[in-house]
Amino acid sequence: MSVPPFGFATAGQIRFGRGVLAEAAPFAASARRVLLLRSASVAQAGDLARALPGDVLDMVARGEPDLPQLEATLAQARAFGPDLIVAIGGGAIIDHGKALAALVPAPHGAMRYLEVVGEGQPLDAAPLPLIAIPTTAGTGAEVTRNAVIGVPQAGRKVSLRDPRLYPALALVDPDLLESCPRGVTLASGLDAITQVIEPFICARANPMTDALCRDAIPRGLHALHRLMDHGESAAWDDMALTSLYGGLALANAGLGAVHGFAGVIGGRTGAAHGAICGALLVPVLRANRAAAAPETEAAQRMDWVIARITDEFGGLSDFHAWAQGHGLQRVSALGVQPDQHAELAREARLSSSYKANPVDLSLDDLAAILSAA
Repeated sequence: MSVPPFGFATAGQIRFGRGVLAEAAPFAASARRVLLLRSASVAQAGDLARALPGDVLDMVARGEPDLPQLEATLAQARAFGPDLIVAIGGGAIIDHGKALAALVPAPHGAMRYLEVVGEGQPLDAAPLPLIAIPTTAGTGAEVTRNAVIGVPQAGRKVSLRDPRLYPALALVDPDLLESCPRGVTLASGLDAITQVIEPFICARANPMTDALCRDAIPRGLHALHRLMDHGESAAWDDMALTSLYGGLALANAGLGAVHGFAGVIGGRTGAAHGAICGALLVPVLRANRAAAAPETEAAQRMDWVIARITDEFGGLSDFHAWAQGHGLQRVSALGVQPDQHAELAREARLSSSYKANPVDLSLDDLAAILSAA
């Protein structure tokens, strides 16, 4: 069987396993000025700051990055003049760190480089090297080449993207996940699962991403089930690996309608990305499968995914009900009003993530997904 051409790119190095956080300081040994960007809740960040070499600017960021927050931290970062950035936290912190890595050496402001609402131009200068250390298992941002930034005046979340924006080192340490709150565990876990399902069923899937996703889909479903129902510490390793594989897959294949909606809804409402993805996953799967022609590869891939969900939870409805039983909210509770459905459907259909959806859903299909979610 012939294999169509494909490419695969990722972080300069990936280190996975309990205890690999200790490798950050040796990797940074030659740096003179290090900007450490972290979330306030990361207990290990203080020890990391003390272990890093040279002058260290320790910056705390909160929430998902938007343009005003990015511009404020960028001014501080440029004044400090780092030669290395270390980002430790959830996907939002890592995206914020990637944006700083891109923009500190850049001669222009963020709007020149942002997609959709900006000029979408390639970076004029190479980004600073970045060490990315996730403390949640969700986005896989440690191995992607984009940074998602909210633009309040446009009501959107959009990407700053460049092939050189992959972190120099990704440290995925399951020890860092143990204190994750249950609500974050659920939302980020559903995001991780979505990010191995969408690349597997999308129109740009390739043999490398298929191998990752076929392993990660059942692994992630089982791990999230164990974490939420039984609090099994060992399940964090599988959840972290699922998240990592999702980042690898989406960066080298694509996503779909769930993420097409997520950037639009997140920019409008400020709702957490993982919560949006979790609410939409089952309705989008159903709509995609209904629109897929029988016996096509897209239909077969979706049937395989649905079978794995059925193996773990009993069916799509059971999976969705299980997540709601653990606190997953409907999109209406996340701030989406019925009179917005048509407009959100139009905007989602124009998003970069939607372009890889396995079937072309109509505007009525997309609006119906929001009604079901």
